[in-house]
Amino acid sequence: MIKLLKKLCTPIGVSGDEGAVRAVIENEIRPYCDKLYTDKAGNLIAEKKGKKEPKGKIMLAAHMDEVGFIITSITDSGLLRFNCIGGIDARQLIGKRVAICTKNGLVDGVIGAVAPHLLSKDSASKVLKDDELYINIGADSKDEALSLVSLGDTGTLVGDFTVMAGGKILARALDDRAGCAVLIKLLKSESEYSFTAVFTVQEEIGCRGALIAASAVKPDFAVVLDSTTACDLNDIPDDKTVCALGCGGVVSFMDRGCAYDRELFSLVMQTAEDEKIPAQVKRAVAGANDSASIHKIAGGVKTTAISLPCRYLHSPNCVIDSKDLDSVYKLVSAILPRISAL
Repeated sequence: MIKLLKKLCTPIGVSGDEGAVRAVIENEIRPYCDKLYTDKAGNLIAEKKGKKEPKGKIMLAAHMDEVGFIITSITDSGLLRFNCIGGIDARQLIGKRVAICTKNGLVDGVIGAVAPHLLSKDSASKVLKDDELYINIGADSKDEALSLVSLGDTGTLVGDFTVMAGGKILARALDDRAGCAVLIKLLKSESEYSFTAVFTVQEEIGCRGALIAASAVKPDFAVVLDSTTACDLNDIPDDKTVCALGCGGVVSFMDRGCAYDRELFSLVMQTAEDEKIPAQVKRAVAGANDSASIHKIAGGVKTTAISLPCRYLHSPNCVIDSKDLDSVYKLVSAILPRISAL
């Protein structure tokens, strides 16, 4: 799936502006879907017919959007002010290259601030907020900047797609293009049971797209595919690592958005054991994903989440292990017949 994942990580798709990513996914899956459409929110919904119908309707979900920023104003000197979209650690912003999506294509820039040697000691040690920073695109005036960008344009931090030693993958937007890649491969494969696949929008700003999509699909069961923080680093105690690269998909029992269905949690872990597929339990009640919206609609949806362990989440240089990508695909493939029988 590495070639597919690179294709998915190339376009920019900040929350609320996912069109370029959706176009790539639609092109990949159209021949393999029995029904494919985009709803009013921008979610891409695909229906896949299997050889049999499950007892309850099954929805698989992965989000297309990524964290980034939106241009909010332009100074007289041509600098761009912005606000972050989604959870970005402000400590990593200064000096980073950015790409801004405009009506005329991408515009390159760099995030800057007042140099630390011109600040007081207290000010220099302070972490600046996004609205205290600026983007320099090379313009010398407001008019010149406006000829290149518009208020409301979105963009993201630049990060190249690289395959590192040991099959590790380094790229931006692996949260959640990795989940999208798994979902695409599932759609391209023969399926014993029918299911609906949803590529959602606006997950990073409140799981909004999933709420709309699930309300329309009305599933009985949902499997959410996402990426989750791996803190498997030196000097981090084992009980704080959350999960680790190379140990398979991460199965959650609870996070800040959802207490997951206990029957499905047990089913996923038992399937992994039976089929000898690497899997691990998320060792923290932290984070959230589209499950936060999905499990509450249509009288309640039995929901589980399987995530890719990811280092440096929400940065331009996320890292996952290609072995985990393969394990998640195998695990979801294996649980679908079992959920279909419930």
